Amino acid sequence: MTTAKLFLHGVPDSPAIWRPLLAILDLGATPVAVPALPGFTAPLPAGFPATKEAYAGWAIGQAEALFAQHGPIDIVGHDWGALITQRAAMLRPDLIRSWAISNAVIDPDYRGHRLARIWNTPVLGEIFMALSKPAKLAEGLAAAGMPADIAAEEAVQWANKDKRRAILKLYRSAKGLSFAHDWALDIPKLPANGALVWGEGDPYVELSVAQRYAANTGTPLTVIDGAGHWAIAERPHAVAAALTAFWNGL
Repeated sequence: MTTAKLFLHGVPDSPAIWRPLLAILDLGATPVAVPALPGFTAPLPAGFPATKEAYAGWAIGQAEALFAQHGPIDIVGHDWGALITQRAAMLRPDLIRSWAISNAVIDPDYRGHRLARIWNTPVLGEIFMALSKPAKLAEGLAAAGMPADIAAEEAVQWANKDKRRAILKLYRSAKGLSFAHDWALDIPKLPANGALVWGEGDPYVELSVAQRYAANTGTPLTVIDGAGHWAIAERPHAVAAALTAFWNGL
């Protein structure tokens, strides 16, 4: 398990969401990078447009840096980090030994969840962001299964206006969460060494989406029972076992 690892978080998260899983994986001397998406824990970099293509380009830069030092990497993504992981792997398969994603997948038939549709709508998305308070966010994330201590950390980040602005730009660049006419066309370009790990009770991206993708592409799917959208933090032992088995089988 000495191959360098790159972990990409999603929305509205930060790298904190990986902490329970990384503690159990105990990767030791393995090179590991757990960067924050630009604008999510700090101000947006000057000139960074916060579109899906910009985030994919940023992820490729992260992968290139690891590759330059350690060779082909294992990249792991959750939520939007999963979508960005797949896009980076499609565009630069030469950098990737394997890709594994949790609770989001580039699927031409997925139409997005309710929040995605709100964020995709001009004015409505801005109103939502203006009215959304950190304490309420922490409460909602914890109710949805995120560990309470991490939910509290994520809520603190929510006070960053650039983060909320970046989320709106990101979702609008993807027309909510529609990839049928762009990224989904390149699914055949993905490297063969891929895996899905899915929280059984995800209310945002139903298990049926993962099952359909797995059936259509032959990508192995591990279902994490008793977990929702944040399976990586809700049941980290089970996710760690799935990832370790996947990596060991390469």
